[in-house]
Amino acid sequence: MEVVFFFGHIDSYGTLVHMYAMIEKPERIQTGIRIEKRLLKVLKGLAESLDMSVGDLIEGIALHSFENKPPFTPQTLKKIRQLKEVYDLDWTAEHSHKFAEAKE
Repeated sequence: MEVVFFFGHIDSYGTLVHMYAMIEKPERIQTGIRIEKRLLKVLKGLAESLDMSVGDLIEGIALHSFENKPPFTPQTLKKIRQLKEVYDLDWTAEHSHKFAEAKE
């Protein structure tokens, strides 16, 4: 996929961040993932505050983590903490290794 330089801005660390526009659109499919409902509420709230879809947010989080890069600015992390408080989500990354599906 070819990308072109679109614009840039200075982040909170004083680093020039280049923003790129894709010439080609990625091929997306509809999926039916199961996700804990409070976690989804936090993701929806965060996506809304960033003016993007939940799908775009999840794509960004995944692509950043595949490269071991932090996906969020300090300001966004603050918003996440606020949303977790609102939706009573007290889980951390450590909890994800202990999840088990309820037997139906």
